[in-house]
Amino acid sequence: MKLSGPRRSTRPAWPSAAVIVAVVLVSARARAVDPFEIQVYDGTANRAGEFGAELHANFVASGLPARPPLLATDHVTHLTLEPSYGLRPWWELGGYLQAAIRPDGRLDYGGVKLRSKFVTPPGWHSHLRLGVNLELSVLPRTYDPDRVGAEVRPIAAWEDDAWLFAINPIVDVPFAGAGAKHGPEFEPAAMALRKVANVVSLGFEYYAGLGPFSSFEPVRDEQHALYEAVNLLCVPRLELNFGVGEGLTRASDHLVLKTIVGYSF
Repeated sequence: MKLSGPRRSTRPAWPSAAVIVAVVLVSARARAVDPFEIQVYDGTANRAGEFGAELHANFVASGLPARPPLLATDHVTHLTLEPSYGLRPWWELGGYLQAAIRPDGRLDYGGVKLRSKFVTPPGWHSHLRLGVNLELSVLPRTYDPDRVGAEVRPIAAWEDDAWLFAINPIVDVPFAGAGAKHGPEFEPAAMALRKVANVVSLGFEYYAGLGPFSSFEPVRDEQHALYEAVNLLCVPRLELNFGVGEGLTRASDHLVLKTIVGYSF
């Protein structure tokens, strides 16, 4: 039935606008688990005087829609070149040069990071390794709305002839944007690997983004992903990792294929 002019609703539009603004603010606040470096640190480092280089690559086979200013992740390839150098047996410096290939083939600059990793020296303990990795980053807004930030990554690992376990309770610290107001965020990562005849290791890697310590996101808006992973162990100085990751919540990329290729000189 068509309403006449006098009977048309005169309810103000601001509540709907407020809802839209709230959704945008929540989306801007939500920060993704780092898509350029999907890796759990195991407490090892380059030997003094040793150079290393790693190439991280992953393809988001099924990802998330755009959440302005963040771009959609679906069918995006992330690439990271990571050179490193061992200053001491317990101190390694490194950096990241990041890029992304969009579904249409366009190449994007993905930002830079500098890092300094400190670990317990070889021989400190027969099974346990501890450490911390410190990072500074400057990224485009399309890949991090806050652009400038730091990462504090504590490292704890336990390894014997058959198993390797590691946990990285990462703290992400935004220096700008909305993230600076909300404060540091918690992004834990962990892995459990079983060695097979010292040829390969098989197991799982887990990554999460829970939101700021001041107010964790609802579980449905947190990021949780589980990767089935395999690593090559039998070639000296070579690092080779493959993984297939499945998102466990609606806020996570649904399917990601990743690899890391590294070599120490």
